[in-house]
Amino acid sequence: MAVDERTTAPPSLRERRRATATREIVDAAERHLTEHGPAALSLRAVARGLGMTVQALYHYFPSRDALVTVLVTKGYEDLADAVQAAVDTPSDDPGLPRLVIASEGYRRWGIAHPERFQLLYGTPLRDYAAPADGPTTQASRRMSEIFERELFAGYSTEQLAAIDAPVLSPALTGYLEQLPHYGQGHLPAPATALLMSAWGHLHGLVALEVFGHTSFLGGHQAEIFRMAMRNLFADIQRRIPEHVDPGGDEA
Repeated sequence: MAVDERTTAPPSLRERRRATATREIVDAAERHLTEHGPAALSLRAVARGLGMTVQALYHYFPSRDALVTVLVTKGYEDLADAVQAAVDTPSDDPGLPRLVIASEGYRRWGIAHPERFQLLYGTPLRDYAAPADGPTTQASRRMSEIFERELFAGYSTEQLAAIDAPVLSPALTGYLEQLPHYGQGHLPAPATALLMSAWGHLHGLVALEVFGHTSFLGGHQAEIFRMAMRNLFADIQRRIPEHVDPGGDEA
């Protein structure tokens, strides 16, 4: 068997310096975001914090939008990492569903990083538009994959197609069927609709807490959230038939 002697050349000194400088700029931008919020983000402010000129910063990020895209992408990646780490960490409650564990990882990250959460899910930045199907979209898809896996793992396509839910209109069914899919296998339209509904419930509760709308609950917010996620998961399980035979009869 022939040996492939081709090797990838190591990064040059210039490339390593550029990568280091880029990381420093992103770190500085995240600090500025944390201290002042997304609306105050600008290349001039980040450059000032680093003691460099805006012109020098343009060598790394040609516009504010380019920097925002990197920050949003990194935010989604860090959030997905936190959710996956939560699922991978043994729970102190062996009976806690993995969907609940994933949801609590999502909540903890949002509470710990409210400004970054706001950048991802708050009021859109003026004049900013993420690149179509670009890095921000790619990074956010990981979140969908994780929650889809924890919600529907172990169920067949036939079971998911027979979910007990209100009948979808032909227009909505057709739309959901043609959406790009990034999880494990094909997801029938009823399951996609249920996933979106569950996501809205989960995310809505976290957003309310991150933006201070449930502060009246004081230290009980975590318990309320866990109860809501347990109820959500139990309701979804009840809607999925235990068995569907090839002829379409539920058991």
